[in-house]
Amino acid sequence: MDLDLRKLRYFVAVAEHLNFGRAAEALHIAQPVLSRQIRALEAELKVQLFDRSSKGTALTAAGESLLEDARPLLTQASALLRRVGVADSFTIGFMPGLIVTPAARLMAKRHPGLRVDVLRTTWEDQVEVIHDGRVDVGYVRLPVPLEGLRHVPVLTEPRVAVVPATHRLAGKESVLEADLSGERRVQHTDPPGFRSVEEKLEHVAMHGGVAILPLSTAVFYSREDLVHVPIEDITPNEVALAWAEHRHTPLIAEFIEIARQV
Repeated sequence: MDLDLRKLRYFVAVAEHLNFGRAAEALHIAQPVLSRQIRALEAELKVQLFDRSSKGTALTAAGESLLEDARPLLTQASALLRRVGVADSFTIGFMPGLIVTPAARLMAKRHPGLRVDVLRTTWEDQVEVIHDGRVDVGYVRLPVPLEGLRHVPVLTEPRVAVVPATHRLAGKESVLEADLSGERRVQHTDPPGFRSVEEKLEHVAMHGGVAILPLSTAVFYSREDLVHVPIEDITPNEVALAWAEHRHTPLIAEFIEIARQV
């Protein structure tokens, strides 16, 4: 049996919203159409995927099992389509602290039939998701390996020192890099390796030291036991929009213009 990816996408939308009306709105289709497609999928699979009652919509055991497999399958299918130049969706990668919603909304408004998604990335995979096709474009924090990529600058932002609230520098309005001399800097490359900003900040809170982060990232992860202090004389963090050099599609070119405007 050939599985219809469109019906599978409709199923995931209903499974995530557990409401046919909201799912239909998110998919930009009429609710009766969505209901017919789900019934057709259930008939093809010969299982009931949802329990529908006056109390609402719930996944059956078969539905929960399908949802577990459907998400990675749709991700792989979309990545494949992007790699071969067929677009039914447009996915934007972004690093923590960056706000990409205005650009994503404008892209979706210009292309009502195109599904525009966002994917949060990390220091470790912000380039990987571009190469493997999980995203069409990615907002990356430089420096990153640029082999096989094209990129354009988008913005720069100051970097700050994140320290425990009890640290000697915590009350300063700003510091110089020399003020950090002798401080242990917590970096994502340190052993045993910090896979996320959250892990890095947990380490600073528990063991001291200083983490140097872009301002927007520090603000995004604000917490009461840590403070961030501007560093006056350190180079700012550069954010670029990057994409695979063999995939300069019209949609990517259009989004680059949107990103620069927004």
